[in-house]
Amino acid sequence: MTMHGDEDDALAALRWQIEAGADEAIGEDPVDRTTAPRAEPESRTRPEAPPPSPPPRTSPPPSRPAAGASDRQAPVWRPEPGPLESAEAALHSARELAVAANSLAELEAALETFEGCPLKATAMNLVFADGNPEARVMMIGEAPGAEEDRQGLPFVGVSGRLLDRMLACIGLDRSSVYITNMLFWRPPGNRTPTAAEIASCLPFTERHIELAAPDYLVLVGGMSAKNLLARSEGILRLRGQWRPYQHSGLPRPIPALPTLHPAYLLRQPQQKRLAWRDLLSLHRALATGWDPLSKT
Repeated sequence: MTMHGDEDDALAALRWQIEAGADEAIGEDPVDRTTAPRAEPESRTRPEAPPPSPPPRTSPPPSRPAAGASDRQAPVWRPEPGPLESAEAALHSARELAVAANSLAELEAALETFEGCPLKATAMNLVFADGNPEARVMMIGEAPGAEEDRQGLPFVGVSGRLLDRMLACIGLDRSSVYITNMLFWRPPGNRTPTAAEIASCLPFTERHIELAAPDYLVLVGGMSAKNLLARSEGILRLRGQWRPYQHSGLPRPIPALPTLHPAYLLRQPQQKRLAWRDLLSLHRALATGWDPLSKT
């Protein structure tokens, strides 16, 4: 049974919107803007203003205010803060809120009140963490997707299901790892986040690591690997190499292992062999107590 032409056109238009990133409704009821009445354009002609009346003849004003005159000054115009000033203010606020949090619950509450990341305005939910906060392994991904945004949990979509299967291969599950993301709100349409958006979330991620205090970090994807390790290489060059994650709030460096993101593996399944090698390296460290940062 074939659909009518109007239904085909409607489905094609809906598919085009989803591919363009318009995959979330922001209103309760749909609005057909093609039938909405148009506002009447303003008239281009303006009524002629009456000729100005000549000013009254007065004596010239004194060069200085008379004695007893008010000392009030005219208000000084100040420009609105520009993008750079706004980004700096957001980063300052993020650092203050993050440092003040003394527990994971306080950190999550601080993120609920934080208004310095514009992604919060378009996201449905804050996506903080999942799993066991007492686990030896902390996994940090990139940004929430559509399903994560709906549920408020990281890695619960298609990529998350693949991650669960990967962890199961080395005997781990969500009760034995702690999972979060670099960003705590979903970028609209899963677009690439801006540098300012990443910077506004970074103090919270750094404090997140301090409070969780894991034995090992697994940095899932290029965004988390490059920003937390301060590296410029791509994830294919960084993956599989243990590096120290250092921060002023930590008593010692934490071994960090960059690896490929499950979303990338779904697009490039032939690269799963590389992710498997990374998992085996993590399993060795957990099972034998091997120090990945040692020379041997």
